[in-house]
Amino acid sequence: MHFASDNSGPVHPAIVEALVRVNEGHAMPYGADAATADAVARIRDLFEAPEAAVHLVATGTAANALLLATMCAPWQTIFCADIAHVAMDECGAPEFFTGGAKLSLVPTEHGLMTPDALETRIAAAAQGVVHSVQRGPVTITSVTECGTVYSPDALRDLTGVAQAHGCAVHLDGARLANAAAALGCSPADMTWKAGVDAVSFGGTKNGLMGAEAAIIFDPALAWQFELRRKRGGHLFSKHRYLGAQMAAYLTDDLWLTMAGSANRAAARLAQAIADLPDARLLHPCQANMVFAEWPRAAHRRALAAGAAYYPAGSLDGPDDEPVAARMVCDWSASDADTDRFVALLRG
Repeated sequence: MHFASDNSGPVHPAIVEALVRVNEGHAMPYGADAATADAVARIRDLFEAPEAAVHLVATGTAANALLLATMCAPWQTIFCADIAHVAMDECGAPEFFTGGAKLSLVPTEHGLMTPDALETRIAAAAQGVVHSVQRGPVTITSVTECGTVYSPDALRDLTGVAQAHGCAVHLDGARLANAAAALGCSPADMTWKAGVDAVSFGGTKNGLMGAEAAIIFDPALAWQFELRRKRGGHLFSKHRYLGAQMAAYLTDDLWLTMAGSANRAAARLAQAIADLPDARLLHPCQANMVFAEWPRAAHRRALAAGAAYYPAGSLDGPDDEPVAARMVCDWSASDADTDRFVALLRG
């Protein structure tokens, strides 16, 4: 009953096997190896972007922060959702790597920015005034922190607003695989075809040991990213272990298969919780995350039995008072675990 995070899930056996294979013998360091070249070629093919600059890092925070730093000057502001990972969960990494750029928060509905809200926030940033930060990039999260997903049309509406104000667009795709599986569309449709300039393509939350791809659709920015990656301490010397993971991830659609499994597990969990008499969903379950609330007594039962997830409130208080929670399914989630968990909630 492990629903704490897709980060807590196991590495897929195919990835482990790829790491064992690549561990044989010697290979050139710092990305000059065959596994990395294979991964880069596969990513370009997947995104239908043969000229894209592709660089691997080990964490999503590094991918986001380094890309935003490449796209943003220190005196600019980054427009992001009010609950975006870059704002709430990265310990100031974007501000640090950009040299002090400000984050401007855009209000959301179920985690989703609307074009009107983004337009209002961008328009409020005074330009040409030395006392004010200047407009920088917009960052959008493909699967939001509420578990909702932007369709390609919704992305185009947001990028249209950004482009009208001269703002580049970054996509936090830590769970882009889950979004692609949910929408049934291609990564290209969700990125450069929708007006996105750079994307953090995640793997760690979806069965990799630790590998993310920073993809820049404007190759002119590639050298600056490489310098920032090295200066920031995120250029792996034994880079082949990142490349091997990513190449295996993109072999035989493993990335999409794992994401689809996680999404289906979350949908099953969400429906089972919604069917409980004293529970309700707080946000639509559109990918692999479930947000719901149910009575405190049921939380106590589940947690005492070993369930792993994140309640959003105290376990001290009246038994019948509703307490919210976040649950996340990874590729390995089983129906048996879901059934046991829901049975505990039902009591």
